[in-house]
Amino acid sequence: MTMQFGSQTESSNKCGVTLMNTPTGRVVADVMGAKEGVELTEYPSMIRVDGERLLDFNYDELTEALGEEFDGSIFEEISSTHYGRMVHLDDKTMLFASPEDAAEYIGFDLTIK
Repeated sequence: MTMQFGSQTESSNKCGVTLMNTPTGRVVADVMGAKEGVELTEYPSMIRVDGERLLDFNYDELTEALGEEFDGSIFEEISSTHYGRMVHLDDKTMLFASPEDAAEYIGFDLTIK
């Protein structure tokens, strides 16, 4: 069955980011691609990293894999487009498929008023 653009209204429960296909971007993609529920799609100049519910780019884990310091500024340098709610913390960047899952980080009020 072929879906028309915009005809599916439920949440995909997916989030993702596009990384530059550079030596650093390649290592980050490899680390993320080894995680459960994460899918990589490679193109000549970029790598799509897509995940279910949450992508957690842990800077300590990425620093260890790269052999040099990885932080939010490097994440910003190697990434371009993203979908989902992106939250930058001192020790990691997270992407959430649902704003409800990111509520505590983005000030999203879950109470009905």
